[in-house]
Amino acid sequence: MQLKLSAEDAALRDELRTFFTTQVPAEIREAVLARRELTRDQFVESQRILNAAGYAVPHWPIEWGGRNWTELQRHLWHEELQRAGVPVPLVFNASMVGPVIAAFGSQELKQRFLPATANLDIWWSQGFSEPDAGSDLASLRTTAVRDGDHFVVNGQKTWTTLGQHGDWIFCLVRTDPDVRKQAGISFLLIDMTSPGLEVRPIELIDGGHEVNEVWFTDVRVPAENLVGELNKGWDYAKFLLGNERVGVAPVGATKRVLTEAKKWAAEVGQLDDPLTAARIAELENDLLALELTSVRVAANSSDGKPHPASSVLKLRGTELQQAVAELALDLAGPAGLSCFAGEGSLAPDWARRSTPVHLNLRKASIYGGSNEVQRQIIARTILGL
Repeated sequence: MQLKLSAEDAALRDELRTFFTTQVPAEIREAVLARRELTRDQFVESQRILNAAGYAVPHWPIEWGGRNWTELQRHLWHEELQRAGVPVPLVFNASMVGPVIAAFGSQELKQRFLPATANLDIWWSQGFSEPDAGSDLASLRTTAVRDGDHFVVNGQKTWTTLGQHGDWIFCLVRTDPDVRKQAGISFLLIDMTSPGLEVRPIELIDGGHEVNEVWFTDVRVPAENLVGELNKGWDYAKFLLGNERVGVAPVGATKRVLTEAKKWAAEVGQLDDPLTAARIAELENDLLALELTSVRVAANSSDGKPHPASSVLKLRGTELQQAVAELALDLAGPAGLSCFAGEGSLAPDWARRSTPVHLNLRKASIYGGSNEVQRQIIARTILGL
């Protein structure tokens, strides 16, 4: 099968490729390409460069920085970002709370938050999951009780990714405990410097501090920070999660790592090994099939609604992402145990990063809707089972 871009789309791809490889600082792109963690300042600098050129939030309404691109053009943007090693605009800002505020927020909330959100002047955190409300998110128990011109929030959120950098947090809170669980939820914006709000780090298996738990003890939140209607938060959450799943199959980034893995295989004398060569060839074929599927899904999505096959992309994309990370770890061999060694280690940087990356990507099967849930969606909406 051959897919050919139109002249307009091909020109856009070339424009993006040139911009991403010349305007974003090399040290930021090199950190991404080396699979190192970025600092807060690096995230902010990169997104502000993109935003100044109109490349940070192309899927937003035009009046707030959007580009009115087709789904295919947005796909090209996402793939070229990954190929160049440019950090994808902070997902909590660009693909989660921003679209929700743009679609459901008051004009005052839009003017107050959207420009700062696109420019990463505000770093947003996500307050959805709770200790007993992960896959069954509607079981959340964090409460917001109206008290005059404020809501008083009590409860706990967990797995708050990069919450240590957060300025504000968008939260699902229970505002009516007397109705069925989905019907009593609201969407609230909370300043993370508010008295009574505490962020506690969770150390991960890879030794990193990427996620946190957030505690609310009588946190007072102005009622004007409610997005949309009271008790309609579940509808906004479903809208947000649909946006989150777009681009969740990182084809460009996975292809880039696989290309590097071939160099690493040559470095350790494994590229000519028949089993390693066959493994790499199989991954290349699988990624090509996924890339073609991604293009078809993008080309056939409309009205802002993801194609049902987006669940296939999430499922297969994360499986291949994990498979390539496992290949890198296997190529590193014993050198993969040097992950906590200092910069003076004799092991190459890619080998030292292989174990933390492999461990960290175990999460890919869960976020954006677990792979088990995606299989159910595929069975119901595509196979009709």
